[in-house]
Parts: sequence; C-alpha cells; structure tokens
Amino acid sequence: MAEGLTEDRLLGGRVRLRQPRDGYRAAIDPVLLAAAVRARPGERVLDLGTGAGAAALCLMARVEDLTVVGLEVDPTTAALARENAALNGRDRFTVRDGDVTRLPAGLRGFDRAMVNPPFLEAGRADPPPDPGRRRAHVDADGLDAWVEAALKAVSPGGAVTFIQRADRLADLLTLLQGRAGGIVVAPLWPKAGEAAKRVIVEARAGVRTPLRLLPGLVLHAPDGRYTEPAEAILRGMAFDLGEISRGPGSA
Repeated sequence: MAEGLTEDRLLGGRVRLRQPRDGYRAAIDPVLLAAAVRARPGERVLDLGTGAGAAALCLMARVEDLTVVGLEVDPTTAALARENAALNGRDRFTVRDGDVTRLPAGLRGFDRAMVNPPFLEAGRADPPPDPGRRRAHVDADGLDAWVEAALKAVSPGGAVTFIQRADRLADLLTLLQGRAGGIVVAPLWPKAGEAAKRVIVEARAGVRTPLRLLPGLVLHAPDGRYTEPAEAILRGMAFDLGEISRGPGSA
C-alpha cells in the first residue's frame, strides 16, 4: 500500500477502502447513499464523482451482478478507486476520468445514477486548504451540472439518487422540476428532535408522479451511538425509501 494511505473497512468489514490519511476521507454519506439506491441485479449504475469508490463498492457489496461505472475528475483519486475495485475483487466496477460538465462518450443509457456532490457553494464558504478536501466539499461546477449529468446519463424512467445538505434541498428540487418526477425525499436527522442536516433525494427521469416526503431516519441515539436502524444500514441493509422508520420524536 502506498505511503500516505490508510485501509479502512465499511459495511462491517465487507468493503475494504484505501483512502488518503490526510485530505478528504469518506465518512457515512457514501454508505447511506449506496444503501438508498434501489438497484436490482443486472442493472447498470453510474456513480458521479466516485472519489475512492466508497459508494460504488458498498452498493456492489449489497446487490450482486451489478455493473458500476464511476466518473472522477481527479486522476490520482480515480487511480485509487481502480485500486480499491481490484482490492475488493470488483472487476465490474470501472472508473472513467472525466468531468460532470462534459460527460465522456458512452456514459448514457444507465438504469440508475447516484451522486454525492460537493455540498458547499463556490463563493459562499471558506474552502478547505487541502486540495482534495476542497474538490470534495466545494461545488465549483454548480449543483445544476450534477443534476444535468445524472439525468442525461440515465434512460427514460431511470432513477437518480442524491445525498445533499438539507439547506440545499430547495435548490435540488428546483433543478429537478419539470425534468423528473416520482421524487422521494428522506430527511436524515443527527438526533431525534434536531434539524435534519442531510437529505436523500431520489427522482426518475421524465416521469410526472407526485413527490413523497418520507418519515426519515435518526442517525444517533441520545448517548451518541448509532440508532439500531442506522447501524443496520451501515452494516449493509438497504435504506428502504418505501418505508423508513423513526423520525424525530420516536422512541
């Protein structure tokens, strides 16, 4: 293993992930995103901004017989994602170098796309000094570029799934309006009674069915440990967008 990397385990050890010791490191967001993607065996999934491959590898650990393509703008990070694919024996996870503003040739016709975009708007936040963290956290391309790429990449009726900061939910819904429907919004609360910090949003390209707001998921118990539903998801259970339990105020 190259100097400056650590090897971490996700999904209770089922996924091995090499990532920089310093700089951007995958936390629980890509795990939650992957858990919410309702992929079926045999489907093709695009992971936009795949990073070191955490979300893609978690998804493939849960759903067999998937073909996943990751798109990553940073060549060093893309190479690390390929290393992680080999480390986990996932030869059907391939990584393309490229930018969401200019989708490489052939990245069309997917059944699903999943997106963990940078959360901070350029010009409205102090960027982290580390280049890797800056790329991961500050949205230099704009949220509209990520939505445009995801919707272009999937077939009509294909699903796009985002994890996003709760305070940018209105921006995301505005960008999806008129272009996607069947929208499902699942808030993620740090603890019961606290404001949501993240949301999971799924939409289907070109459909017009109404939006559904789900009860959401509380991540932490009062003592700081993960709640039982959150722990189950972090160990590999699907994040059921049809029935997510335990919103604020539940026992």
